[in-house]
Amino acid sequence: MNLGLIMNKEQQELLDEVYKNFLKYSSQVIPFTKDEFIHHIKTNDGFAKLWGLKIEERELSLEERNNVYKRQWEPGVSELSHDRFNSLNTPNKLIKITYNDKTIESYV
Repeated sequence: MNLGLIMNKEQQELLDEVYKNFLKYSSQVIPFTKDEFIHHIKTNDGFAKLWGLKIEERELSLEERNNVYKRQWEPGVSELSHDRFNSLNTPNKLIKITYNDKTIESYV
């Protein structure tokens, strides 16, 4: 199962740290693969809380994509449409990973 989760290096390192802890404590049973672990974190609040990890992923609105574009290129785009932003390779998703009260955001 490939969840297609795209993360920046800092988010990946954080996730790797939590997954290593999971493997260490799950050595008595057959552990989840990393993709299965991510799936359970994203879909099972109790499991996520147990490991102190939260992964949020959502689509950006047109206004949010315009704001991201403005931060990169200035000024914003006059035609606000997802097709226009796609042609400009403007991120369309926000991924937030929170672990031990540390949150890392990335736009993809």
